[in-house]
Amino acid sequence: MADTQRWIVTGSSRGIGLATARLAANRGYRVALLARGARVDEIAGELGERTRPIRVDVCDPEATKLAVNRIASEWDGIDVVINNAGVHRGGLLESLPIDYWDDVLRTNLYGPFHVLRAAVPHMRMGGSIVNIGAVVGLRGFAGDFAYAASKAGLVGLNNALAVEMARRGIRVNMVVPGMINTEMTANISPTAYRRLVARIPLGREGTDVEIAEVVHWVAASTYMTGAVVPTDGGLLAQI
Repeated sequence: MADTQRWIVTGSSRGIGLATARLAANRGYRVALLARGARVDEIAGELGERTRPIRVDVCDPEATKLAVNRIASEWDGIDVVINNAGVHRGGLLESLPIDYWDDVLRTNLYGPFHVLRAAVPHMRMGGSIVNIGAVVGLRGFAGDFAYAASKAGLVGLNNALAVEMARRGIRVNMVVPGMINTEMTANISPTAYRRLVARIPLGREGTDVEIAEVVHWVAASTYMTGAVVPTDGGLLAQI
């Protein structure tokens, strides 16, 4: 890896992506902040001159390729890619609008595919890819089949790509957060919130910073590839 690591973090304007990007910036890494909204410009200003805000929708393969190529050219390569961008749309099979299904799959599964197709040609021996999964991608929850399908698909992508990239010396792993206090979980009703927390052995939700710390550890682990690392307060062990 380069002396100063060069990171791409998608979905870096909030939640786990922002916490991961902030930790990388605090460690002196160069960080490309990929996100759809204008908020990413403000965040880059906060995190300092080593960060680059790039407003791009990872659902768009051509725009994603241009964005990744631009940062790779500027920095002469990429060391770490964090596939974090994601959307959640809940609903039962009979009632979920088809455009919700499409939006979830385009963002959560096609998005990482587009990012990796663009980034891998710029990565070398020692590079690291970390995909952000979800408990629902490994266990079933009624009314969450779109998100579950996208994250289960990401598990398959993660595992197959780990084998494919091993000959290049690029590691591919997944971190699986449990219930984390982010904007994505802010709309859960108080009743549902209490019911979900009651199922977590550690008895509380996690924080984006706690997940970011694990993401960094996984990214730096030199003999780990194809791993799926739950960081969920024991939720997967319980259910």
